[in-house]
Amino acid sequence: MSSPRAIFLDVDGTYASHGNVPPAHVAAVRAARAAGNLVFLCTGRPVSALPESLTGAGFDGVVGAAGAYVTIGGQVLSDVRFPTDLARRTLDALEAHDMLYIIENAEGLYTRPHAVGLIARARIAFWGPDDPSAPRHPPITAADDPHRLTFAKIVSLGGDIDLSDLAREVGPEVAVVPTAIQDIGAGAGEIYQAHINKAVGMRIAVDHLGIAVEDVVAFGDGINDLEMLEFAGTAVAIEGSDPRVLALADRTAQPPQQDGLAKAFAEMGLVA
Repeated sequence: MSSPRAIFLDVDGTYASHGNVPPAHVAAVRAARAAGNLVFLCTGRPVSALPESLTGAGFDGVVGAAGAYVTIGGQVLSDVRFPTDLARRTLDALEAHDMLYIIENAEGLYTRPHAVGLIARARIAFWGPDDPSAPRHPPITAADDPHRLTFAKIVSLGGDIDLSDLAREVGPEVAVVPTAIQDIGAGAGEIYQAHINKAVGMRIAVDHLGIAVEDVVAFGDGINDLEMLEFAGTAVAIEGSDPRVLALADRTAQPPQQDGLAKAFAEMGLVA
């Protein structure tokens, strides 16, 4: 290997399946790092929603909150949050349409006190009961006044308006990604600042490390991975991904249920 690679892994549907990481993926990450490569989680999740069950393999850093948060070796390089006025407008729109939502930042996950139980039940309905050996859902903290919080992203679990329509009400400073989970509803998905995406965080990371873009490898499966895959020197999509994701891929990998990353790492010479 002429130079180390920077490998960026989406979490849900790529590195893990419903929060469960295959042992082969843990071993592949460790082997890739032992071979001199740098491995990062690159996820829509905030770092507060990355339990030990997801980070335990050991990573060189995290691009979290869909690109708004970047940390390498314990050093926080970026933590971009909604400006005060934009945060107020976004929360006001969510409340006006009776949306069920989760506020995300590096410190935790928050919602209105009356919504804590609703979200817990919604999670069980969508995902099934948690496996105590591999917790998938970080706790939600009740916030009496969400307007006092700063945040990088909001997750909506639905309401009385399509999420794209809500974004238009808020303004062009926000963008949305609808949920990939079937049968939740049009109001479910993620709300984030329009100028932020995973590639923004990746650029911060590789510039900090002095790694060339051609030495960047990215693995992803979702619509919020499009910029990540387009940025990378080598883009790997998970089989069965959205056609827009597959169209950007240089190659594919099998899903986590089939140890896809482990097989791809070996085939691509990313492990010793």
